[in-house]
Amino acid sequence: MFKLIAALALVSAIAISAVGSASQSACVQAHEVWVGHALEKMETIKPGMTRDDLLKVFRTEGGLSTGLHRTFVSQDCAYFKVDVDFRAVGRPDRDSDGRVTLEEDARDIIVQVSRPYLQFGVAD
Repeated sequence: MFKLIAALALVSAIAISAVGSASQSACVQAHEVWVGHALEKMETIKPGMTRDDLLKVFRTEGGLSTGLHRTFVSQDCAYFKVDVDFRAVGRPDRDSDGRVTLEEDARDIIVQVSRPYLQFGVAD
């Protein structure tokens, strides 16, 4: 009788472990799918698009920036980031003293987008 109870306990432990591993594996797969979709959205942003196009996928982040260079965070997860350089539209890139403009316009053209990267948030 003791051997039967011990065998049942062992089988139960193995079954519980297998269910835990299966659910953990499903969770990991779901996370990978979600991250994949977020990356696909981020990679739709290309040079030649406008700031307005960018803001459909990203939002601005705090920290140091100018009107022509800024870090943006994914709307899906604020840890996913890109750095973007722009060309000003409808105004000069620099003021009369030669300083880079702080103004931003939805029509500004993306010149360069970094590869997406992970980083904790920056607060002003």
